[in-house]
Amino acid sequence: MMDEGTELSLTIAQIVQRLKATNLHSQIERQAKECLHRPEIQLESLKEDVRNFLKASGWERKLQNAVYRELHVQPLPRHPAAPPEHAKEPLAYMRKAQVNWEKRILKSLNSMCTELGVPLARKRPAVEQKELTNKWNEMGTDEPGKWTSQSICSVRRLNTPSYSISHDSQVLISLRNPNHDSSEEASAKSHWGLIQVPLHDRDIPQMREAYSELSLTTGQLGIDDHTHVPPVLLCYECASVCVVPVVNEQDSAAAQQYSRQGCPTGLRADLWALVLNSTNEPEDVMHYEQLKAGVIHHDLLVDNLIYKDVKLTASNDDYYFVFEDFLYQVLLCFSRDTAVLEHFSYNSATPPKSYIQGEPFYPCRGRVIPFHGFSMYVAPLCFLYNEPSKLYSVFREMYVRYFFRLHSVSSSTSGIVSLCLQFERLLQTHLPQLFYHLREIGAQPLRIAFKWMVRAFSGYLSTDQLLLLWDRILGYDSLEIVAVLAAAVFAFRAENLMEVTSLTSAEAVLADLSTLKVMPLIQIFLFATVI
Repeated sequence: MMDEGTELSLTIAQIVQRLKATNLHSQIERQAKECLHRPEIQLESLKEDVRNFLKASGWERKLQNAVYRELHVQPLPRHPAAPPEHAKEPLAYMRKAQVNWEKRILKSLNSMCTELGVPLARKRPAVEQKELTNKWNEMGTDEPGKWTSQSICSVRRLNTPSYSISHDSQVLISLRNPNHDSSEEASAKSHWGLIQVPLHDRDIPQMREAYSELSLTTGQLGIDDHTHVPPVLLCYECASVCVVPVVNEQDSAAAQQYSRQGCPTGLRADLWALVLNSTNEPEDVMHYEQLKAGVIHHDLLVDNLIYKDVKLTASNDDYYFVFEDFLYQVLLCFSRDTAVLEHFSYNSATPPKSYIQGEPFYPCRGRVIPFHGFSMYVAPLCFLYNEPSKLYSVFREMYVRYFFRLHSVSSSTSGIVSLCLQFERLLQTHLPQLFYHLREIGAQPLRIAFKWMVRAFSGYLSTDQLLLLWDRILGYDSLEIVAVLAAAVFAFRAENLMEVTSLTSAEAVLADLSTLKVMPLIQIFLFATVI
């Protein structure tokens, strides 16, 4: 373990090194040089005057937001003696499971290439490039053969994406720590669930402390603004007024704190972009256009996976089918974005690659292989952002902060393994009779809840309720609230679930979550549960 001073020094050095490589650093440097010609800048107080100028012109706030982002995204500095792979994942058995899982995905991808008789990538003919350019805003109206390397027949043969949620859950269920004896004889408290790995999880008292802003006595957007009480007695109007200075000041830390109690509908887009430090400056628009050009010039096999996933999920959803064109634009650009590689420095996964004639080849430049339901990470954001470059910027930041953890094997507290374990522990501790009943009839709760958590409930809740949930994910910078909601849903339907006799009937009871109200469920489960 490093002492506090050493860790702080290494953190500062790491952030400074990363920021020096950004466009923000060159912009601030240029502004500092240009301000030297201003009459208020005096040689005797040069350092202080330049600092005051940068503060008054808003550059100091931009720098603070950039530092705040680095502190939340990048992992803490590792001990100098620790192996490099520990920065990605400290537990060896987790790393091994992730490697084996990646091999299965790549094998599936290569088999797909062989079966369809198509390459992983190719340059589009000029005619096809022109046609795709003209159809860029109407891709949802075309058959896949219009803008992918596959014939219509070939893509229809592509029945499933490279891997699905059910495959992912089996990997997690089979996880075991070889150094831990998980037998009932060795455990003072038997765990009835499917996840049998010894990871840290929090109990209700600890969660009450961590999520104190969600208490029953604290105003919440998503509850108070829907009650039939005179506005003068509610905090909703006050909250809307209070958030304006947060947006005007462009303070990421303040915006994140505010989001813990929910974001006003009209300001949610601005608040989320501020929390994520996601901008839409000319250089961001240019980057998006470069990615768009990459899509137009080259065709990748994963384009077909994206097409198929959108058609199987968002296109059939009552809320999201209207955004089909946006989904194609964002996801196709995402598959070409090398900036996404940054997250592999703190992700247990490694960039997937295949080999062509002995040479390494990357199936997609962003190195993320889409899976069944991947498009549902983007779909809810379409309600907030109608400009493709801005939508793309926010989605990419959401992915490299949160969503990647939902489909990679790791010991992170926001990782899917920890979320599954947290869900099972909460349910077993506070609803043991329900848990035991479902277990006995072969309806393990995780088999039902896993699909909710791996999508962060996208596609299961109504959009307004989903956005309220995602407010809290950003506000607490954690996906843990997703596991809490999953347990709360079971608690809410407990009476009906106690009467079911099979997995099929249990799934039927929990088939429709579109009428649920997120915040009352979470509040009651956390703060009204008898301990």
